[in-house]
Amino acid sequence: MYSQKTKSACLILASASIAFMALGCKKPPVVTLACQASPPSVFAGETVTATATGGSLDTRKKINVIYGWSGDGATGTATTATVNTSTLAPGNYTVKASIKEGKAGKEGLKPGQAAECTASYTVKEFEPPTIGCTANPGTVKPGDSSTVAATGASPQGRPLTYSFSAAAGTISGNGNTATFSSTGAPTGPVGITCNVADDKNHTASANTSVTILAPYVPPIPHSEALSSISFERDAKRPTRVDNEAKAMLDAVALNLQNKPDAKLVIVGEATAKEKMPPKHVHKHAKVIDIAAQRAVNIKAYLVGEKGIDASRISVATGTADSAAAEEYLVPAGATFSTDVQGTTPVDESAVKPEERKPLPERHHKHVAKAN
Repeated sequence: MYSQKTKSACLILASASIAFMALGCKKPPVVTLACQASPPSVFAGETVTATATGGSLDTRKKINVIYGWSGDGATGTATTATVNTSTLAPGNYTVKASIKEGKAGKEGLKPGQAAECTASYTVKEFEPPTIGCTANPGTVKPGDSSTVAATGASPQGRPLTYSFSAAAGTISGNGNTATFSSTGAPTGPVGITCNVADDKNHTASANTSVTILAPYVPPIPHSEALSSISFERDAKRPTRVDNEAKAMLDAVALNLQNKPDAKLVIVGEATAKEKMPPKHVHKHAKVIDIAAQRAVNIKAYLVGEKGIDASRISVATGTADSAAAEEYLVPAGATFSTDVQGTTPVDESAVKPEERKPLPERHHKHVAKAN
């Protein structure tokens, strides 16, 4: 037991915080405080929990212990505080804790009865979203459409909004899909951009393209030469369609039958000699246009023998120095006068088909036998 005098001396020394032992006195304990923030880094909106651990506390019943907290978004009255980070910008922050002990109403007034500590934490910047962009189909005809799909993702699951743009044509979106219309766009590839933004104004973009094909232009049809029929084999009947010519014309007729929308132009020719007016001809005698007659006779065979509609066959004369006639198949859409120039239509009201007449019989002279 301390004497009253010794006890008074110890009280005086304790109140002065003199760190030595004298007269049997001990130094009063000093309160300590340690702080920790968990987790040490968060994204805005996530909660940080701070804990304070006091040490060397007086355990007597009449001694109170009071905790206090301060810092952006920190609330707490005991050993634990929570930090609301929803309004905090990215950066480094601290939360501060304090402790006081002592008799009621006098906590922390004496030396060694109070302590403070801080804990640090970081609010991280939200990572930007990512996006992919595709178009299906990737190739369209002029005026057709393509579906554009954007695939966006936020690493922290932030809400996303989408927008789209196209270098030509038009595009309209709904959510993460859009419809691209190629109407009005030139042929070739058209660039399309998919955009995404989160609620923190972070953005990302991706590109794709749609190729617009050139409009199909059907080939211009042209007249096609089928055959050339010679009239040189029968000098006495120079306009007659002989059996060899018929065989060739049978193939022409089959071609017309297989192509019902096509027409035929027969171009008759004549040699320079045949075109010369005959000598010693009566002035009222009819002069035959051999080239025209050849064309008309061929038409007559095709119509009369092969059953070809006469309206599908035209006849003309050409300028070649030849005892022949050419047949041209004219498909729908072709222009004969453009493809084959230098021909003259035959007036079929003036040139009529000739009948196929056999050659006159030869009369042999009989020589009388001598008696």
